[in-house]
Amino acid sequence: MISRRDILRFAGVAAMAGGIPGLTFARTESDARFVLVILRGAADGLAIAAPYGDGNYRKIRGELALPVPGESGGLKKLDGLFGLHPSLSNVYEQYREDQALIVHAVASPYRERSHFDGQDVLENGAAQVGSLRDGWLNRAIEPLGGALGDELAIAMAQNTPLVLRGDNSVTSWAPSQLPDAEESTLRRLQDLYASDEFFATRLTQALDAQAIADGEAGMAQMRSRGNDAEQLRTMMQAAARFLTAEDGPRIAVVEASGWDTHANQGTTTGSLANRLESLDNGLLTLQSGLGNAWSKTIVAVVTEFGRTVAVNGTRGTDHGTASAAMLLGGAVAGGRVVTDWPGLRSADLYQGRDLKPTTDIRSVFKAVLAEHLGLPETHLDNVVFPDSKSAEPLRDIVRS
Repeated sequence: MISRRDILRFAGVAAMAGGIPGLTFARTESDARFVLVILRGAADGLAIAAPYGDGNYRKIRGELALPVPGESGGLKKLDGLFGLHPSLSNVYEQYREDQALIVHAVASPYRERSHFDGQDVLENGAAQVGSLRDGWLNRAIEPLGGALGDELAIAMAQNTPLVLRGDNSVTSWAPSQLPDAEESTLRRLQDLYASDEFFATRLTQALDAQAIADGEAGMAQMRSRGNDAEQLRTMMQAAARFLTAEDGPRIAVVEASGWDTHANQGTTTGSLANRLESLDNGLLTLQSGLGNAWSKTIVAVVTEFGRTVAVNGTRGTDHGTASAAMLLGGAVAGGRVVTDWPGLRSADLYQGRDLKPTTDIRSVFKAVLAEHLGLPETHLDNVVFPDSKSAEPLRDIVRS
């Protein structure tokens, strides 16, 4: 999808015509919404939801151990074992309202430590790197309804991420770096292409899309001109506008980068705490923007793999294995941590260094797709996540 700011760039350049997707949203009977948030860089699940009640936690985490609940700047108590990072205050409020849950010790089938390969497996839905060239969420779209060409899903990105690539039509939106085109210029372009059905349609669709994304005065000045936190908040605000538009998409993918905390990770303050606060604010923006639609929404926050349990020599953490995922939304049966906790004794760690994975992330995705979006489990096992029958859907995580 092109933005209002990109119109001058493509006008008159016929060679670009084939690369401009339309904005034909689907008409689907379901009001359920699903937002997938990918934290790129491998987020530290032991910081997102710290197992303060595990007797080995403080010893093995060392200087990265977070203060226990009740201490100044301490963790927000989830239960007797886990506490939420203090930067995630909105997520915590959702947890207390039974609209958020944590899935801990979770991982994809990938067991190495390459960001590129880890993200490939997370998004293609297979058990191996490179075995599928399209994304599991694209393959999930077909049974959800809509005529040929309807777009049930939108990527909030310049380039469609792998998870949404495939044969089924999707769309995308991202703020442009170009200055706004003058209204008079846009009118002249509409007149110029009035007799060209292809360009006239694409121009109208681009203007309609940008009108949805902008929504209110002043948002254009905010987009893409600030820091990462502002950019994420902008993407979340735009995603909410698309998901609440009449006949708009019902699925959105949002990406957030910068979670590779090799050095100076910090605890209650520092680089990771700032990232978590940015994420928390972005999720609050999404919730506020969705309004009443929040009650029919599930947001899944996932990452390609976790981080090492112990601190490294640069006061950070290296690439690990299992992490924590978060589910939020009015459709989540929340207020709990879902985990088969492996423990943090040296003998319990994966390869002696990582949190051992005990839950397959595909089990989380299957639960959302089946119980929230209504996909048949046979389709999930055979098409969306081939050869994944051993990864059974988690039960009772979607509100009935």
